[in-house]
Amino acid sequence: MPAVAWAGVREFTIGTVERPVTKNRARPVRGPRAIRVSKGAGNSKVFAPCAYVAAVAPPAPPSAMEPCLYEDPEAQQLLCYLVAEGDEGSERRIQVFDGHGEGIGAIRRIPQSSKLFKHTWRIEQPGHPEIVGRNQWSGFNAKRIAQRAADNVVPEVLNAVTGMGPDDTHSSPVRKSRTLEWVSGGELVMISQSIKLLTIKADWLDRRLAFAFAVLGDR
Repeated sequence: MPAVAWAGVREFTIGTVERPVTKNRARPVRGPRAIRVSKGAGNSKVFAPCAYVAAVAPPAPPSAMEPCLYEDPEAQQLLCYLVAEGDEGSERRIQVFDGHGEGIGAIRRIPQSSKLFKHTWRIEQPGHPEIVGRNQWSGFNAKRIAQRAADNVVPEVLNAVTGMGPDDTHSSPVRKSRTLEWVSGGELVMISQSIKLLTIKADWLDRRLAFAFAVLGDR
């Protein structure tokens, strides 16, 4: 399947499905793992690649994290690569470099401050205020949350805040995906629903930073 231009992508996911299951297609048609953009509808719907996810290879340095992102399915044209700083369990800063080794920004994973809240994310893009990944509930005021609680949706709030469902509070290790709103200087820049769907809201966001977050995954 031909690749689409990556620089202007507005919505994307990450995966191998090129053509999904439909009434006339019992099984999905799969291709290489890639950043994919939904196009068309019904039997004509496809998930076209715009960047391919593959193993680290030159010109990426040995310090690059697995995997890298490439512009071609043969993994010959490097789009960007990631280099991590910091240990697991502490704050990690992941530098993002373009195919020529020039830094284009960074992603920071900040550990949870308590057992109630999950870790948080930050994206640094030169020339712009820091982009903060906030839980979708964080912008709600206390009155709104109190009203939701009064409507017997406390489990829903707990799930949104912690990424856990009702069963997860009883020592289940399974955690649900969460939606993050990425805000910079009061502007909504991106919305991510785990890696299921990422939506770009600000044209100035370097798509390679969003792709890098998708490769990392909200974990």
